[in-house]
Amino acid sequence: MKTDQYKHPDYYNLDDLYSDEHKLIRDVARQWVKKEVSPIIDEHYEKATFPMHLLKGLGEIGAFGPYIPVEYGGSGLDQISYGIIMQELERCDSGLRSTASVQSSLVMYPIWKYGSEEQKMRFLPKLATGEMMGCFGLTEADYGSNPSGMLSNFKDDGDNVILNGSKMWISNAPFANIAVVWAKDESGRIHGLILERGMEGFSTPEMHGKLSLRASSTGELIFENVRVPKSNILPNRSGLGAPLSCLDSARYGIAWGALGAAMDCYDQALRYSKERIQFGVPIASFQLVQKKLAEMLTEITKAQLLTYRLGQLRNDGKATTAQISMAKRNNVEIAVNVAREARQIHGGMGITSEYSMMRHMANLESVLTYEGTHDIHLLITGMDITGIPAFTRESLL
Repeated sequence: MKTDQYKHPDYYNLDDLYSDEHKLIRDVARQWVKKEVSPIIDEHYEKATFPMHLLKGLGEIGAFGPYIPVEYGGSGLDQISYGIIMQELERCDSGLRSTASVQSSLVMYPIWKYGSEEQKMRFLPKLATGEMMGCFGLTEADYGSNPSGMLSNFKDDGDNVILNGSKMWISNAPFANIAVVWAKDESGRIHGLILERGMEGFSTPEMHGKLSLRASSTGELIFENVRVPKSNILPNRSGLGAPLSCLDSARYGIAWGALGAAMDCYDQALRYSKERIQFGVPIASFQLVQKKLAEMLTEITKAQLLTYRLGQLRNDGKATTAQISMAKRNNVEIAVNVAREARQIHGGMGITSEYSMMRHMANLESVLTYEGTHDIHLLITGMDITGIPAFTRESLL
């Protein structure tokens, strides 16, 4: 069994900016990951299984809704703490971070922000511990980057509504106890509904054949005349802005998480370059290897500063959607490039499961796409700085 020797790079002494609480939260998460996850993650990735036994531990380290107030079962932490936890999880595997990110930002967040007091008390404490798991249903087979076109809909039926439709590419779906689903009412207005496993007509078939995020459980959500009590509709916000605000929270976590994957790849590459001997000397002594390492660390350092500042803005309630999009896109791109360069430094060994670069590379291909594709995030920035949307053909006419 390989030993997890991870040591995070901190070229600009970012630790000086973190509080003692931040560093304690990081240390607890890192120790848990090294002990409980690193030894088993490759096996689960190869078998394409999610390690269900880790859910309790994720709850114990505060990975589920860390910023949710204590009265609802959360830890009441700040946004930087949330980012740090996501970074430690994805440093090991993107699928692990995805599970926690969905639970926190896409399930607990909308219930906390837009749910009734009864919904908050009923669901949030159990979601915080992992006793209950959730998923988020927005994406449909034909509506990914354009969620406003969704076909899922519900009709009034007395004290209930009747929901029909489907969702695709849903993390946690196969084992989730609840699903926060977004669908249109009879007027075309989008609302959030909390579906519970066992509701007649509600099914969550698992998706197979993934070559990325293999240690994450992905499925569909199928709604066939599902009778949902009106008390399960999120009452305090409707419209597309509601699910998009949840995506802001998730994308923020991804910005931290993807950077963790980059940091892991760099750390392994630096260590390997000092140990690998060719022509009688460590390959770290060669100019081209030093060039790769120096460029990797430079991009990681820039991303660390970007992400930390974004965390401050989130704490102050000032981070915009466009700022979050920039960080998500930038940090995922950096992580993909760092993983590729780290693999090259490892040579042939880099394609084996003894090292994590290829697993990170494959996972990050999904992270490039989900929670807003790489190109769409670029257009979000473009729209923000020009005031002109470029998402549709009509916007160009």
